[in-house]
Amino acid sequence: MTDAPPPLPETLSQTPATAARETNRFPCEQCGADYRFDPKAGSLVCSHCGHAQVVRDTADHGSPLRELDLKAALAQQLPEVEMEVTRVTSCPNCAAQVEFSAETHALECPFCATPVVADTGESRHIKPKGVVPFELEERAAHEAMSSWLGRLWFAPNGLQAYARKGRAMEGIYVPFWTYDAESQSRYSGARGTTYYVTQTVMVDGKPKSRRVAKIRWTPVSGRVRRFFDDVLVLASKSLPKRYTDALEPWDLSALAPYQPQFLAGFRAEAYAVDLEEGFQEARAQMDRVIERDVRFDIGGDRQRIAQIDTQLSDITFKHVLLPVWLAAYKYRGKTYRFVVNGQSGRVQGERPYSAWKIAAAVSLGLALLAVAAYFGAQQ
Repeated sequence: MTDAPPPLPETLSQTPATAARETNRFPCEQCGADYRFDPKAGSLVCSHCGHAQVVRDTADHGSPLRELDLKAALAQQLPEVEMEVTRVTSCPNCAAQVEFSAETHALECPFCATPVVADTGESRHIKPKGVVPFELEERAAHEAMSSWLGRLWFAPNGLQAYARKGRAMEGIYVPFWTYDAESQSRYSGARGTTYYVTQTVMVDGKPKSRRVAKIRWTPVSGRVRRFFDDVLVLASKSLPKRYTDALEPWDLSALAPYQPQFLAGFRAEAYAVDLEEGFQEARAQMDRVIERDVRFDIGGDRQRIAQIDTQLSDITFKHVLLPVWLAAYKYRGKTYRFVVNGQSGRVQGERPYSAWKIAAAVSLGLALLAVAAYFGAQQ
């Protein structure tokens, strides 16, 4: 495989464990109350008087979002316009790094519902390049989560009822990296072709013929090429990766150039997985695809891969924000977290279990076995 990129400079790698940016506020031009981005309308809507304002379209239609050069970023040579400085504080319960504006001194951690008081401390970040705006309203997200919980038979009834009637959900833009790269791979291995031979075996003292499969191996070598576009890597550590992975797929064709107006009424998390770490995950994804390409190129009935030597070029990236509805419920001393894809409505989260429901199911099963055994003995 090609050599890994140089290590990330220390000043750029000092990112918080995770950070939730305070709600962006935009005053209504008619009454001065806060606008909020309305997923249904696709525009800013005043929470007080209902006045709507269209989010200004800055996109160059037909042109993709501009990628940034990975080598330049790792060498700390990105233009200052691509960077930002944020103020963060660690949540005392889950260690999430909650981001504060200059005028805010206390708020609630969106990941575990713990009150957080502002502290000092700043972090330098790469600015978001694109955002997929929320398409799902909070009510629809709540309905999707309640429906998902309702299908979990072993979930406690109390939690299901509490989740349906409980606190509001939090709309959060979760950070991701996307990576592009041109790949060229040389490989060596062997192609296996199946053929059959006839063998004679003795069955009950009598000879019988049977066909036996054999594999003929032929040495092979070759090259494969692939362009990787928008390899997606989660840049957050606040939620279990298995949850966010289960929210896929994302329609990245809906990415819009980043504008803070899309964040009005929501929060955005700062990335916790730095650029180099994210690239290593992207590289692992690329290697798996390249291996599949090599096996297809080898062909035959079976394949053996001895070596793959991959060279990557034109490696670029961008920092994007994807919409997630989050609910953190404290039920009988335990926190349960649920996430809903704010674009598609897919749901994932903690799978709570009710001890009495499990006991009832076991008892019912044992009773059915006892009844079956009783009637079986009567026959």
